[in-house]
Amino acid sequence: MSSLQGLSKSLVIIASLFIVLAGLKLATDIIVPFILAAFIAIICNPLLRFFARYKVPKGIAILLIMLMIVAVGSSLAGLVGQSLNDFSQQLPQYREDLQARFVWLVDTAAQYNILIDKQQLIALFDPGKMIDMATNMLTGFGAAMANIFLIILTVVFMLFEAPMINKKVHLALDDPEMRQKQIDKFLESINSYLAIKTLVSLATGFCAALLLWILDVDYFVLWGVVAFLLNYIPNIGSIIAAVPAVLIALITQGPLVSGFVALGYVAINTVMGNVIEPRYMGKGLGLSTLVVFLSLIFWGWLFGTVGMLLSVPLTMVVKIALENSEEGQWLATMLGSGEETESKLS
Repeated sequence: MSSLQGLSKSLVIIASLFIVLAGLKLATDIIVPFILAAFIAIICNPLLRFFARYKVPKGIAILLIMLMIVAVGSSLAGLVGQSLNDFSQQLPQYREDLQARFVWLVDTAAQYNILIDKQQLIALFDPGKMIDMATNMLTGFGAAMANIFLIILTVVFMLFEAPMINKKVHLALDDPEMRQKQIDKFLESINSYLAIKTLVSLATGFCAALLLWILDVDYFVLWGVVAFLLNYIPNIGSIIAAVPAVLIALITQGPLVSGFVALGYVAINTVMGNVIEPRYMGKGLGLSTLVVFLSLIFWGWLFGTVGMLLSVPLTMVVKIALENSEEGQWLATMLGSGEETESKLS
Protein backbone atom coordinates (compact mmCIF):
# COMPACT_ATOMS: atom_id res chain seq x y z
CA MET A 1 0.00 0.00 0.00
CA SER A 2 2.79 2.40 0.94
CA SER A 3 4.59 1.66 -2.33
CA LEU A 4 1.44 2.53 -4.29
CA GLN A 5 1.11 5.79 -2.37
CA GLY A 6 4.76 6.61 -3.10
CA LEU A 7 4.29 5.84 -6.80
CA SER A 8 1.15 7.95 -7.04
CA LYS A 9 2.90 10.80 -5.24
CA SER A 10 5.84 10.61 -7.69
CA LEU A 11 3.47 10.65 -10.66
CA VAL A 12 1.68 13.70 -9.28
CA ILE A 13 5.01 15.50 -8.80
CA ILE A 14 6.13 14.65 -12.36
CA ALA A 15 2.79 15.75 -13.82
CA SER A 16 2.94 19.00 -11.83
CA LEU A 17 6.49 19.61 -13.08
CA PHE A 18 5.40 19.19 -16.71
CA ILE A 19 2.49 21.59 -16.17
CA VAL A 20 4.80 24.20 -14.62
CA LEU A 21 7.33 23.86 -17.46
CA ALA A 22 4.57 24.17 -20.07
CA GLY A 23 3.32 27.31 -18.33
CA LEU A 24 6.82 28.80 -18.23
CA LYS A 25 7.30 28.02 -21.92
CA LEU A 26 4.02 29.74 -22.82
CA ALA A 27 4.84 32.75 -20.62
CA THR A 28 8.36 33.26 -22.06
CA ASP A 29 7.51 36.72 -23.40
CA ILE A 30 6.67 37.87 -19.86
CA ILE A 31 9.29 35.92 -17.90
CA VAL A 32 12.36 36.67 -20.06
CA PRO A 33 12.24 40.50 -19.57
CA PHE A 34 11.85 39.91 -15.82
CA ILE A 35 14.88 37.56 -15.77
CA LEU A 36 16.92 40.11 -17.74
CA ALA A 37 15.86 42.86 -15.33
CA ALA A 38 16.94 40.74 -12.34
CA PHE A 39 20.26 40.01 -14.07
CA ILE A 40 20.90 43.72 -14.74
CA ALA A 41 19.83 44.69 -11.21
CA ILE A 42 22.27 42.20 -9.64
CA ILE A 43 25.10 43.55 -11.81
CA CYS A 44 24.18 47.15 -10.90
CA ASN A 45 23.96 46.44 -7.16
CA PRO A 46 27.75 46.91 -6.54
CA LEU A 47 27.49 50.35 -8.22
CA LEU A 48 24.61 51.22 -5.91
CA ARG A 49 26.73 50.23 -2.90
CA PHE A 50 29.61 52.35 -4.27
CA PHE A 51 27.40 55.46 -4.45
CA ALA A 52 26.00 54.70 -0.98
CA ARG A 53 29.54 54.72 0.46
CA TYR A 54 29.88 58.35 -0.69
CA LYS A 55 26.47 59.28 0.81
CA VAL A 56 24.80 59.78 -2.59
CA PRO A 57 20.98 59.61 -2.19
CA LYS A 58 19.55 56.35 -3.49
CA GLY A 59 17.21 58.02 -6.00
CA ILE A 60 20.04 60.03 -7.58
CA ALA A 61 22.35 56.98 -7.58
CA ILE A 62 19.76 54.84 -9.39
CA LEU A 63 19.11 57.66 -11.88
CA LEU A 64 22.86 57.90 -12.63
CA ILE A 65 23.13 54.13 -13.05
CA MET A 66 20.15 54.04 -15.42
CA LEU A 67 21.59 56.92 -17.49
CA MET A 68 24.88 55.03 -17.76
CA ILE A 69 23.11 51.85 -18.89
CA VAL A 70 20.99 53.70 -21.47
CA ALA A 71 23.98 55.67 -22.82
CA VAL A 72 26.26 52.62 -23.15
CA GLY A 73 23.44 50.38 -24.42
CA SER A 74 22.25 52.89 -27.05
CA SER A 75 25.73 53.54 -28.46
CA LEU A 76 26.56 49.83 -28.49
CA ALA A 77 23.21 48.91 -30.06
CA GLY A 78 23.80 51.46 -32.82
CA LEU A 79 27.25 50.10 -33.64
CA VAL A 80 26.27 46.44 -33.43
CA GLY A 81 22.96 46.96 -35.26
CA GLN A 82 24.66 48.59 -38.24
CA SER A 83 27.38 45.93 -38.36
CA LEU A 84 24.78 43.16 -38.10
CA ASN A 85 22.73 44.60 -40.97
CA ASP A 86 25.80 44.96 -43.19
CA PHE A 87 26.95 41.45 -42.30
CA SER A 88 23.52 39.98 -43.07
CA GLN A 89 23.67 41.50 -46.55
CA GLN A 90 27.14 40.05 -47.12
CA LEU A 91 26.26 36.62 -45.70
CA PRO A 92 25.26 34.95 -49.02
CA GLN A 93 28.61 35.96 -50.54
CA TYR A 94 30.44 34.71 -47.47
CA ARG A 95 28.66 31.36 -47.80
CA GLU A 96 29.79 30.98 -51.39
CA ASP A 97 33.38 31.91 -50.50
CA LEU A 98 33.42 29.41 -47.63
CA GLN A 99 32.13 26.62 -49.84
CA ALA A 100 34.80 27.48 -52.40
CA ARG A 101 37.43 27.21 -49.66
CA PHE A 102 36.07 23.80 -48.67
CA VAL A 103 36.13 22.62 -52.29
CA TRP A 104 39.75 23.76 -52.56
CA LEU A 105 40.54 21.86 -49.34
CA VAL A 106 38.93 18.67 -50.72
CA ASP A 107 40.82 19.01 -54.02
CA THR A 108 44.09 19.52 -52.15
CA ALA A 109 43.43 16.44 -50.01
CA ALA A 110 42.68 14.40 -53.14
CA GLN A 111 46.20 15.11 -54.39
CA TYR A 112 47.47 13.18 -51.38
CA ASN A 113 45.05 10.27 -51.99
CA ILE A 114 42.64 11.47 -49.28
CA LEU A 115 39.28 11.12 -51.02
CA ILE A 116 36.35 13.07 -49.58
CA ASP A 117 32.88 13.55 -51.08
CA LYS A 118 32.46 17.32 -51.60
CA GLN A 119 28.67 17.39 -51.40
CA GLN A 120 28.55 15.15 -48.34
CA LEU A 121 31.16 17.28 -46.56
CA ILE A 122 29.27 20.48 -47.25
CA ALA A 123 25.98 18.87 -46.19
CA LEU A 124 27.41 17.56 -42.92
CA PHE A 125 29.61 20.55 -42.15
CA ASP A 126 27.97 23.68 -43.52
CA PRO A 127 30.22 26.56 -42.40
CA GLY A 128 27.46 29.06 -43.08
CA LYS A 129 25.35 27.46 -40.33
CA MET A 130 28.19 27.94 -37.87
CA ILE A 131 28.19 31.67 -38.56
CA ASP A 132 24.40 31.72 -38.34
CA MET A 133 24.53 30.15 -34.86
CA ALA A 134 26.45 33.06 -33.35
CA THR A 135 24.53 35.79 -35.19
CA ASN A 136 21.18 34.18 -34.35
CA MET A 137 22.12 34.22 -30.66
CA LEU A 138 22.94 37.91 -30.94
CA THR A 139 19.67 38.58 -32.77
CA GLY A 140 17.74 36.59 -30.16
CA PHE A 141 19.29 38.61 -27.36
CA GLY A 142 18.43 41.83 -29.20
CA ALA A 143 14.83 40.68 -29.56
CA ALA A 144 14.68 39.95 -25.83
CA MET A 145 15.93 43.49 -25.14
CA ALA A 146 13.16 44.97 -27.32
CA ASN A 147 11.07 45.62 -24.18
CA ILE A 148 13.81 47.94 -22.93
CA PHE A 149 11.41 50.37 -21.21
CA LEU A 150 9.76 47.57 -19.21
CA ILE A 151 13.17 46.11 -18.31
CA ILE A 152 14.61 49.44 -17.12
CA LEU A 153 11.48 50.22 -15.10
CA THR A 154 11.67 46.77 -13.44
CA VAL A 155 15.38 47.28 -12.70
CA VAL A 156 14.63 50.61 -10.99
CA PHE A 157 12.04 49.02 -8.69
CA MET A 158 14.34 46.08 -7.98
CA LEU A 159 17.20 48.39 -6.98
CA PHE A 160 14.89 50.31 -4.64
CA GLU A 161 13.72 47.01 -3.08
CA ALA A 162 17.18 45.38 -2.94
CA PRO A 163 17.96 46.15 0.76
CA MET A 164 14.62 44.63 1.85
CA ILE A 165 14.84 41.39 -0.17
CA ASN A 166 17.02 39.55 2.36
CA LYS A 167 14.74 40.52 5.26
CA LYS A 168 11.61 39.49 3.36
CA VAL A 169 13.11 36.12 2.42
CA HIS A 170 14.11 35.42 6.02
CA LEU A 171 10.68 36.37 7.35
CA ALA A 172 8.96 34.23 4.71
CA LEU A 173 10.81 31.08 5.77
CA ASP A 174 9.30 28.69 8.31
CA ASP A 175 12.62 28.30 10.09
CA PRO A 176 14.74 31.43 9.41
CA GLU A 177 17.37 30.48 12.01
CA MET A 178 18.34 27.30 10.13
CA ARG A 179 18.15 28.61 6.57
CA GLN A 180 19.41 32.17 6.96
CA LYS A 181 23.05 31.26 6.33
CA GLN A 182 22.14 29.19 3.25
CA ILE A 183 20.10 32.01 1.73
CA ASP A 184 22.79 34.63 2.48
CA LYS A 185 25.47 32.37 1.02
CA PHE A 186 23.37 31.76 -2.09
CA LEU A 187 22.64 35.47 -2.69
CA GLU A 188 26.28 36.34 -2.12
CA SER A 189 27.40 33.58 -4.52
CA ILE A 190 25.04 34.72 -7.27
CA ASN A 191 26.05 38.39 -6.84
CA SER A 192 29.73 37.47 -6.86
CA TYR A 193 29.39 35.12 -9.83
CA LEU A 194 27.52 37.60 -12.03
CA ALA A 195 29.76 40.55 -11.11
CA ILE A 196 32.99 38.64 -11.79
CA LYS A 197 31.60 36.93 -14.90
CA THR A 198 30.50 40.31 -16.31
CA LEU A 199 33.94 41.89 -15.78
CA VAL A 200 35.71 38.84 -17.26
CA SER A 201 33.30 38.81 -20.22
CA LEU A 202 33.89 42.53 -20.83
CA ALA A 203 37.64 41.94 -20.81
CA THR A 204 37.23 38.94 -23.14
CA GLY A 205 35.11 40.90 -25.62
CA PHE A 206 37.50 43.88 -25.57
CA CYS A 207 40.58 41.67 -26.12
CA ALA A 208 38.84 39.77 -28.95
CA ALA A 209 37.77 43.00 -30.67
CA LEU A 210 41.28 44.46 -30.25
CA LEU A 211 42.85 41.31 -31.73
CA LEU A 212 40.52 41.39 -34.74
CA TRP A 213 41.09 45.14 -35.24
CA ILE A 214 44.87 44.63 -35.26
CA LEU A 215 44.49 41.80 -37.81
CA ASP A 216 42.04 43.92 -39.88
CA VAL A 217 39.18 41.40 -39.72
CA ASP A 218 35.77 42.69 -40.85
CA TYR A 219 33.11 43.57 -38.23
CA PHE A 220 35.52 43.36 -35.28
CA VAL A 221 33.10 45.28 -33.01
CA LEU A 222 30.32 42.78 -33.79
CA TRP A 223 32.53 39.79 -32.97
CA GLY A 224 33.76 41.50 -29.79
CA VAL A 225 30.15 41.87 -28.58
CA VAL A 226 29.47 38.24 -29.54
CA ALA A 227 32.54 37.17 -27.50
CA PHE A 228 31.29 39.25 -24.53
CA LEU A 229 27.78 37.77 -24.55
CA LEU A 230 28.71 34.17 -25.30
CA ASN A 231 31.32 34.16 -22.54
CA TYR A 232 28.36 33.88 -20.13
CA ILE A 233 27.62 30.47 -21.66
CA PRO A 234 29.87 27.99 -19.86
CA ASN A 235 32.12 25.47 -21.63
CA ILE A 236 31.08 26.03 -25.25
CA GLY A 237 30.29 29.76 -25.41
CA SER A 238 33.85 30.84 -26.14
CA ILE A 239 34.16 28.18 -28.87
CA ILE A 240 30.97 29.35 -30.60
CA ALA A 241 32.16 32.98 -30.38
CA ALA A 242 35.49 32.15 -32.06
CA VAL A 243 34.04 30.26 -35.05
CA PRO A 244 32.55 33.19 -37.05
CA ALA A 245 35.62 35.39 -36.51
CA VAL A 246 37.96 32.60 -37.65
CA LEU A 247 35.83 31.83 -40.73
CA ILE A 248 35.49 35.49 -41.73
CA ALA A 249 39.26 35.89 -41.36
CA LEU A 250 39.70 32.80 -43.55
CA ILE A 251 37.49 34.30 -46.28
CA THR A 252 38.85 37.85 -46.26
CA GLN A 253 42.47 37.46 -45.09
CA GLY A 254 43.49 33.89 -45.87
CA PRO A 255 44.58 30.83 -43.85
CA LEU A 256 47.54 32.54 -42.12
CA VAL A 257 45.53 35.36 -40.54
CA SER A 258 42.73 32.90 -39.75
CA GLY A 259 45.23 30.76 -37.85
CA PHE A 260 46.43 33.81 -35.90
CA VAL A 261 42.81 34.63 -35.00
CA ALA A 262 42.24 31.07 -33.76
CA LEU A 263 45.45 31.14 -31.69
CA GLY A 264 44.51 34.57 -30.31
CA TYR A 265 41.08 33.35 -29.20
CA VAL A 266 42.64 30.28 -27.58
CA ALA A 267 45.14 32.49 -25.71
CA ILE A 268 42.46 34.97 -24.57
CA ASN A 269 40.06 32.30 -23.34
CA THR A 270 42.86 30.30 -21.67
CA VAL A 271 44.04 33.33 -19.70
CA MET A 272 40.53 34.56 -18.85
CA GLY A 273 38.99 31.15 -18.13
CA ASN A 274 41.89 29.36 -16.43
CA VAL A 275 43.86 32.16 -14.76
CA ILE A 276 41.86 35.33 -14.09
CA GLU A 277 38.36 33.93 -13.52
CA PRO A 278 39.32 31.12 -11.08
CA ARG A 279 41.55 33.53 -9.17
CA TYR A 280 38.66 35.86 -8.33
CA MET A 281 35.78 33.38 -8.42
CA GLY A 282 37.42 30.64 -6.35
CA LYS A 283 35.83 27.20 -6.63
CA GLY A 284 32.72 28.60 -8.29
CA LEU A 285 29.13 27.76 -7.38
CA GLY A 286 29.42 24.02 -6.72
CA LEU A 287 27.87 22.64 -9.92
CA SER A 288 29.29 19.68 -11.80
CA THR A 289 30.54 20.23 -15.37
CA LEU A 290 27.94 17.83 -16.77
CA VAL A 291 25.13 19.68 -14.97
CA VAL A 292 26.42 23.01 -16.32
CA PHE A 293 26.31 21.68 -19.88
CA LEU A 294 22.87 20.06 -19.48
CA SER A 295 21.52 23.22 -17.84
CA LEU A 296 22.72 25.16 -20.89
CA ILE A 297 20.60 22.94 -23.14
CA PHE A 298 17.56 22.92 -20.82
CA TRP A 299 17.36 26.66 -20.11
CA GLY A 300 18.14 27.43 -23.74
CA TRP A 301 15.15 25.32 -24.77
CA LEU A 302 12.92 26.93 -22.14
CA PHE A 303 13.89 30.62 -22.43
CA GLY A 304 15.94 30.84 -25.62
CA THR A 305 19.16 32.88 -25.80
CA VAL A 306 18.60 34.56 -22.43
CA GLY A 307 18.19 31.14 -20.80
CA MET A 308 21.52 29.99 -22.26
CA LEU A 309 23.33 33.13 -21.06
CA LEU A 310 21.93 32.77 -17.53
CA SER A 311 21.88 28.96 -17.33
CA VAL A 312 24.27 28.78 -14.35
CA PRO A 313 22.47 31.32 -12.08
CA LEU A 314 19.09 29.78 -12.94
CA THR A 315 20.37 26.29 -12.10
CA MET A 316 21.73 27.61 -8.80
CA VAL A 317 18.26 28.93 -7.91
CA VAL A 318 16.88 25.41 -8.45
CA LYS A 319 19.74 23.84 -6.47
CA ILE A 320 19.28 26.07 -3.41
CA ALA A 321 15.50 25.40 -3.50
CA LEU A 322 16.17 21.65 -3.54
CA GLU A 323 18.67 21.94 -0.68
CA ASN A 324 15.97 23.56 1.45
CA SER A 325 13.59 20.67 0.82
CA GLU A 326 14.00 17.32 2.59
CA GLU A 327 12.59 15.45 -0.42
CA GLY A 328 14.81 17.29 -2.89
CA GLN A 329 18.16 17.12 -1.08
CA TRP A 330 19.22 14.00 -2.97
CA LEU A 331 18.72 15.81 -6.29
CA ALA A 332 20.66 18.84 -5.01
CA THR A 333 23.53 16.47 -4.20
CA MET A 334 23.40 15.08 -7.74
CA LEU A 335 23.63 18.61 -9.13
CA GLY A 336 26.64 19.40 -6.94
CA SER A 337 30.31 19.22 -7.91
CA GLY A 338 32.68 16.39 -7.05
CA GLU A 339 34.55 18.58 -4.56
CA GLU A 340 31.30 19.28 -2.72
CA THR A 341 30.49 15.56 -2.49
CA GLU A 342 34.00 14.62 -1.28
CA SER A 343 33.87 17.25 1.48
CA LYS A 344 30.57 15.84 2.73
CA LEU A 345 31.91 12.27 2.72
CA SER A 346 35.08 13.22 4.58
